Amino acid sequence: MTQKRETYPVVVAGVRRELPLFEVKPGLRIAVLNILGDVELTEAAAKALAEKLKDIDFDVLVTAEAKSIPLIHALARNLNKPYVVLRKSYKPYMGDAIQAETLSITTGKPQTLYLDEKDRPLLRGKKVVLVDDVISTGSTLQGMRLVVEKAGGQVVAEAAIFTEGERAQWADIIALGHLPLFFDKKTQGEGQE
Repeated sequence: MTQKRETYPVVVAGVRRELPLFEVKPGLRIAVLNILGDVELTEAAAKALAEKLKDIDFDVLVTAEAKSIPLIHALARNLNKPYVVLRKSYKPYMGDAIQAETLSITTGKPQTLYLDEKDRPLLRGKKVVLVDDVISTGSTLQGMRLVVEKAGGQVVAEAAIFTEGERAQWADIIALGHLPLFFDKKTQGEGQE
């Protein structure tokens, strides 16, 4: 029998969820938001983010696969804007893809983001809003920025359902909420001054 996992309660645009806590490195747990298959939460978050983005002058939305794909699709529909998904693996049909490397907090490993050749014209000379489900370390965001810049686009805003970790670091992110980090009591004071 599996032990009941500890959770962290959140409310996103009026929708309540219990986010499971998972250890990502010794002594550190994060509340994991997984919107895949959660139509109610995805639609509510997209509508609320669309409201926050409605007065920003931009041409296209950009995200990295995979968990934020339903969010960007619903957001694009709400804002009547096109969107681009940066891929995490290269396929031959992607042609002359633009790429940038990043480090994922959930996998702890480097990953490369690829812009499909067919999507390059959607970014060249365009104003871009970057979108993610949760912004934690900022490495995926940095990778997305690099790809957009290499493609000739200009990032004008960054948005997410949640930011995570040090709140002050994410002051410029348009978000619906903030998630704390969960340190084990034994390691909570270590390395922090």
